[in-house]
Amino acid sequence: MDTTVDDGLSTGARLPIRVLCVIGTRPEVIKMAPVVRRLRADSERFQVHVLFTGQHRELLTEAARNMGVHFEENLDVMTPDQSLSSLLSKLLLGIDRTLRSFQPDIALAQGDTTSVLATALAANHRKVPFAHLEAGLRTADRNTPFPEEANRRLASVLTDLHFAPTKAARDSLLAENIPAHLITVTGNTVVDALLETLERPLSLPVDVAPGRLLALMTVHRRESFGPGIERIFSAVRRLADQNPDVDFVYPVHPNPNVRRKAHEFLRGVPNVRLIEPVEYDGFVALMARAAVILTDSGGVQEEAPSLGTPILVLRESTERPEGVAAGCAKLVGTDEQAIISAANSVLSARREGILRQPPQNPYGDGRAADRVVEAMWRRCCAASGTPFRHVA
Repeated sequence: MDTTVDDGLSTGARLPIRVLCVIGTRPEVIKMAPVVRRLRADSERFQVHVLFTGQHRELLTEAARNMGVHFEENLDVMTPDQSLSSLLSKLLLGIDRTLRSFQPDIALAQGDTTSVLATALAANHRKVPFAHLEAGLRTADRNTPFPEEANRRLASVLTDLHFAPTKAARDSLLAENIPAHLITVTGNTVVDALLETLERPLSLPVDVAPGRLLALMTVHRRESFGPGIERIFSAVRRLADQNPDVDFVYPVHPNPNVRRKAHEFLRGVPNVRLIEPVEYDGFVALMARAAVILTDSGGVQEEAPSLGTPILVLRESTERPEGVAAGCAKLVGTDEQAIISAANSVLSARREGILRQPPQNPYGDGRAADRVVEAMWRRCCAASGTPFRHVA
């Protein structure tokens, strides 16, 4: 079907607009799912081609099934212990083949992984406009988080349409001389995914006895590998010993650098549950049941405020300062004593029956995907008659 638009927004733009959605990891599929579903449901305006890179292999495909996202292609690029440069080269070649065959009007990717950087670069090489979902997140350190901070800074230089989740992210882009008309503040699509998930019946993937507190953990960041992750796991072991009435539940990331240390420090501790990664529904149930979450995850920092669950951020800096400013999260780093002190403070408050009042989530209201789709439509169908390219 090839037609033209006559809706007051444009003249002569080709329909449907061809959108290549590139997804590499489990967090990306969760955050891209609301957008992909809305694009697919609007088949008169958009034709969607989903490319999985396979940067997370099993985690990606399981999350895709859970979130209802099917793909047209899977590059399946991961091999054990490959370097970031080797991964990037595979991704560039694979994404370039798809750009050549599908010939999209626009390419869309989310976040800050190597898949995102490769999509931005490959699209630039083919002169295909690139739209960046979750644009503008920044820390003060190019190597924290690593390699994500460098990936997103580099991708921004090659981005034609920036979907900033918050005003602070927009301000960061403006400070880098990104033109204001190329930036749309949308909220974060992970809040859309979370709220949609909460509408379904949820069950915990582990048994937690009534009356016992639950502390949820997620640890996987590359910059923590080595002494940092050892301090984190040592702190959790001591916390478990100090708090026998608390079940510490840790869905262990499949990265061998993480799994090896997790089992070295935490296996055999009576009230620590080392479990396999769980589907998103089960993870949302864990977040909702938890008294506290100890995490180095970006997505968890964005999701937990909607549930009123306090977050201890196991990183030295965060590109998501809105949660800290709102009192939803506390930055504790990887210092062992700082982690223990902060966690004990939260757990003590819960034992005393201090109720949490869920604050307004500073990261979104559940309508981010709608804003993304409509912004793409407006940009693609501007008056040039050539989808989107007028914004370059």
